[in-house]
Amino acid sequence: MNQKNLGHQARKRFGQNFLQDGNIIRRIVRSIAPKTGQRLVEIGPGLGAITEELLEEIGELDVVELDRDLIPILRTQFFRYEDKFRIHEGDALKFDFHTLIDPESDQRLRVVGNLPYNISTPLIFHLLSHSGIIQDMHFMLQKEVVERLAAQPGSRHYGRLGIMAQYRCQVDNLFLVPPEAFDPKPKVDSAIVRLTPHQTLPYPAKDEKDLATLVRTAFSQRRKTLRNNLKKMLPCEHIEALGIDPSIRPERVALSDFVKLADSYTDLKHNATTEDRQDP
Repeated sequence: MNQKNLGHQARKRFGQNFLQDGNIIRRIVRSIAPKTGQRLVEIGPGLGAITEELLEEIGELDVVELDRDLIPILRTQFFRYEDKFRIHEGDALKFDFHTLIDPESDQRLRVVGNLPYNISTPLIFHLLSHSGIIQDMHFMLQKEVVERLAAQPGSRHYGRLGIMAQYRCQVDNLFLVPPEAFDPKPKVDSAIVRLTPHQTLPYPAKDEKDLATLVRTAFSQRRKTLRNNLKKMLPCEHIEALGIDPSIRPERVALSDFVKLADSYTDLKHNATTEDRQDP
């Protein structure tokens, strides 16, 4: 499918690159494996390349689209689905995904999207905040972003994004998508990733906000050691007491150890607050 045939030019400010390779589209849908009765939501449907395949599979879909010029094109293209095809005009970064499900049901969302490169990281963090209502997420992203999401300790791609994503989700790097699959062609390779929220967190932190703060601080200067980056949060002896070497760089620290560090920081804050209250 070519956007010129539908009278719409891709917009750089929305980071639009329209997928048009039928084989890639079908492979994505096979990876999603949608089932009738599931609640799917597509972010940024564009000209409906994946949308069409999903609707043919399950006959019902919600989409979130920011580009208002695309909305009449989508309504016309999928008019036969009537109220089974629901368009929500707006910015996915601000969208409340809780509005798409019945709070009385145990149904969860399956989220799909060819995400613009310029908003992919903040959008993933926004969706992770909704992880309790999400069954899984399948995204087309810049290859480097997928590598960061799936990275393990010791990798040059390992950092805040991967740690916080893996805290909440199982991350699977599925397959590559070449620039030739898009119109216009992006200057980078893309990849498909699956994020499956954990039903039970493998390493639950005492305070997730403290974990996020500590991880962000630890990677504020990647080439420095834990001792240097965390010196305003955790004394060196506290790091050592956890069995973690304070002289290593943050990219060598496993998720489970970051949770230990964050819990120690949470305890320090709590103890300091308690002592303040007890002071005459």
